[in-house]
Formats: sequence, C-alpha cells, structure tokens
Amino acid sequence: MNLFSNTITSLERSLDYAAKKNQVISNNIANIDTPNYKAKDVLFKDMLHAAMDDKMQAKKTSEKHLDFDNNGQAYEVVTNNHTMFNHNGNNVDVDKEMAELAKNQIYYQSLIERLNGNFKNIETVIRGGR
Repeated sequence: MNLFSNTITSLERSLDYAAKKNQVISNNIANIDTPNYKAKDVLFKDMLHAAMDDKMQAKKTSEKHLDFDNNGQAYEVVTNNHTMFNHNGNNVDVDKEMAELAKNQIYYQSLIERLNGNFKNIETVIRGGR
C-alpha cells in the first residue's frame, strides 16, 4: 500500500532540485572573481519524463533496447562554456545569478507550502476530520 501519493514524491524530487540549484548558484556567486571559472546551471529533466509517462508507455521489444526507467537523478548540472563576461575568462553574471537565486527561493518556499498542505490533509484524516 502506498501511504503517500505521487504528489509527495514529485514534491520531494522538486525540493531536491531546488536545493541543488541553490547550491550551484551560491557556488557561482562565490567564484565570481575566480579566473577562468565557468558558471554552472541545473537542468530539471525529470519534468519531461513525468509528462511523457502520463501520456505514453514505452514497450521494450528486444533485449538490446535500452531501459525506459527514470530511477536516476532528476536533475543535471551543466557548465556554460560559451560566454565570457570578464577579462579573466570568468563568465559569472552576478545580476543573473542573484535573480535566479531569488526565483529559486520563491520556488522552494512554494514547494514547502504545498508539502505542508499535503501533510495537513493526512493529519486531518488521521484525526477523523477534526
């Protein structure tokens, strides 16, 4: 029996992503003066997989086919090597990073509020609707 719905699992993965994104942004800001440092970003690829799972099911017809499971990591950290903002080879844009940090903090807070709402609903059920 699954006590928690898929919503809570999705929220957990989203929180993992938001925490990792916060860590990467903080690292970018900390290295703003480091020569030849390249800014990193976090891509959340699991959203696409979740949308695809709802609409289509893949069938493995041969042993040589790759598996279709998404049990791996929900996000990927990538490095931006295509730009350079400073004379020392560094490409961290502090304004962009601070905006991303603020946006990520709002996203994280909304996930926490949604998760708290789900736990409140479970608590209400346990207490018999009181």
